[in-house]
Amino acid sequence: MSEKKMHLTVGDVARRSGIAVSAIHFYERKGLIVADRTGGNQRRYGRDVLRRLALIRAAQEVGLPLSDVAEALAGLPQKRTPTPEDWRQIASIWAEKLDARIRILQRLRHDLDGCIGCGCLSLQRCQLVNPADRLAEEGTGAVTLAR
Repeated sequence: MSEKKMHLTVGDVARRSGIAVSAIHFYERKGLIVADRTGGNQRRYGRDVLRRLALIRAAQEVGLPLSDVAEALAGLPQKRTPTPEDWRQIASIWAEKLDARIRILQRLRHDLDGCIGCGCLSLQRCQLVNPADRLAEEGTGAVTLAR
């Protein structure tokens, strides 16, 4: 196979992945992906980077931080496309984190609905903005708006 087919330019990677060149460089600086350098110091990426970028994008779509992505990718050898088994292992770890996040978001949604429904301008009962009515010491009314 020719050198050109084996390695992709950053523009090629951006077009294939749908990710901006600046983001690709950012992910490289963070160690999430790697590039080789040509004699002219231009970046060249192996095709495995496309799968890694897809994994990064999927994690971001569900709200996982890049630190979780970095941790998952650190367990994989560089320059190797993640296998289905790699993905199953990563997915099981992420599923636990997503379940915890879902529980937090459901609680937030429930509390937010209660807060909006109460119409309390002093936020006396709001568990989101004013847990345990800590703003009562500052007075009545919409004390947070007065700041």
